[in-house]
Amino acid sequence: MDYAILIYGTEGTFERLPPEKQEEAMEGHYALQAALEKRGAYGTVKLMPTTSAVTLRPTSDIHEKPTLMDGPFAETKERFLGIYIAQFDTLDEAISFTEMISSPYVSLEIRPIAWAGGVLGAPE
Repeated sequence: MDYAILIYGTEGTFERLPPEKQEEAMEGHYALQAALEKRGAYGTVKLMPTTSAVTLRPTSDIHEKPTLMDGPFAETKERFLGIYIAQFDTLDEAISFTEMISSPYVSLEIRPIAWAGGVLGAPE
């Protein structure tokens, strides 16, 4: 089954860490990426800062264009920072791989996904 590993945290926390703490946190990501690479195809993205985002808010009329706003407007300090997508045989297996990137700086959510189509590739 395909699973998404969603990464949440407070924006800017990682960047404020001393370099040795940043490297320590990244070691888990390097280990996870190496383990997933051995298994086959996987995907991962790091989201750019929320200051670069825009939000489309729906209107009450389906025929009207949505309202365009800068940035996300979530009432939380925690932000969606990135995602891994990979195949695992069981939820327990997904959990064991996700534990590789566990740190005091992020919350991790594991959720089964259903692929709805499209083709993604590595950036050129």
